[in-house]
Amino acid sequence: MPLTEPQQTIVDNSKRFSAIIAGRRFGKSYLAIRQLAWHARNPNSRCWYVAPTRQQGKGIAWNALKERLGKLNWISKINESELAITLVNGSVIEIRSADAYDRMRGFAVNFVVFDEFADMDPDVWTAVRPTLSDTEGSAMFIGTPKGYNNWAKSIYDRAKNNEDWCSWQFSTADGGQVSEEELERARNEMDERLFRQEYLATWETMSGRIAYAFNDANIVSLGDIPDRAILHVGMDFNIDPACAAVAVQTGTGQYHFFDEIEIYGGNTDEMVQELKNRYPTNKIFVYPDASGAQRKTSAGGRTDHTILTNAGFTLKCGKANPPVRDRINSANAAFCSTDGTRRVFVDPACKQLIKCLESHTYKPGTQIPNKDTGYDHFFDAATYLINTVLPIRRNAVPLSTKRWTVNTF
Repeated sequence: MPLTEPQQTIVDNSKRFSAIIAGRRFGKSYLAIRQLAWHARNPNSRCWYVAPTRQQGKGIAWNALKERLGKLNWISKINESELAITLVNGSVIEIRSADAYDRMRGFAVNFVVFDEFADMDPDVWTAVRPTLSDTEGSAMFIGTPKGYNNWAKSIYDRAKNNEDWCSWQFSTADGGQVSEEELERARNEMDERLFRQEYLATWETMSGRIAYAFNDANIVSLGDIPDRAILHVGMDFNIDPACAAVAVQTGTGQYHFFDEIEIYGGNTDEMVQELKNRYPTNKIFVYPDASGAQRKTSAGGRTDHTILTNAGFTLKCGKANPPVRDRINSANAAFCSTDGTRRVFVDPACKQLIKCLESHTYKPGTQIPNKDTGYDHFFDAATYLINTVLPIRRNAVPLSTKRWTVNTF
C-alpha cells in the first residue's frame, strides 16, 4: 500500500527522534511497521516495536510484521514465544512490552517505535534511551493525545527547542482511510471533547482542570530582559518547595512570566537571596500569600512579609487572600477572556509553572483544588500576582488610579 502524503512527509524527515500525534485510523501502526522494515534493511541491526502491553503488541503488529517481511522474502527465523524475527541479513525485529521496561536495559538498539506511547509509563524512555547511544540509533513515538498533563505532550513539545527532534499532528481525516460520513457518525455518538481528542488529535484539557483557559497560545518566548526592568514576583510560601514565578509587564495590562524559582527544604531568607543573586540591579515587587504577614519564620518573631520588606522588596497584597474562586476566575480571564484577548504569557523556559498550570485540577466531584499532587504551588504563586494586577471585581478601581504604580520596561 503506498504511503499517504502525510506519511511520506514523516518518512522523508531526517531528524533522529520524531513524535507523531494523530487521530485514530490515521495509519500510525502501518507506518511503524514500514519504518521497522526500513531500518532493519541494514545488516545486523536490532529494531524494537514497543507497545503498552505484550498482548497489544502481538495483536497490533506481530502478524502484520510477519506478513510484510514474508512478502519481501527477508525472514530467516521466527521465534513465536519471544515475538522476534531474525532476517536473512542478521537483523532482528522484536515486539517489546512497555510494562516490562526494566528488561530492555543493556541492549544496543538501532531503532525503536513506541506505539500508543501516551499509555506508557514515562520511565520506559528513561530505560530505552541509553540503548540507542552506542549505535546512535533513532526513535519514533506514535499515538493519540491523552491531555495536557500526559508525558506525550512533553515528548511532542521537545521538537520546539531541540534540533534532534521533530513532531507532527494529524487528524484521522488526514490519513485518508476513514470517510467523512463515518467521521460524522462518530461525532454524533461521542462527546465533543472526546471526538476532538480521538479523531482530530487535539490536546484537550483534562477533566476538572482549573486553568482551563491556559493553552499553547499563552506559551511564548520573551527574549532579553533589560537590566533595570521592574520585576513582578508571585510567591508561595512553602518548605517543600518554596516557589516564585517572575514576570515583567510588557504592555498595558499585559504580563509575561519568564523565570521560576523552586527551593526544596528552603525558607524565605533563601528565596530572597536567590532573587538578589539572579537580579541584583532590578527593583522587585512581590505578590505573596497574604498569610505570610502572620507566619513566624524564626524565634525572633520575623514573618515572611517582614523578611521580604527588610530585603528591600515592595509587597503588593491585602490583609487577607481573596477567595480562591476569585483568584481562579481572574487567572482564566487573563489567560484568555471571552473575546479572545490574552494578557498573561509564559516563557517556555518556565517548565514547572507550565506543568502546574496545565495539570492542577479540582478534587473529583468538587470545586476544591487538589493540593495532594503538588501542582498547586506554582499555580498559587502565579495567581497571587495575576489576581492583584488583573483582578475581576465588581466596581473595581481602575489599575491606573491605585496608590501604587505598575511600570513597564
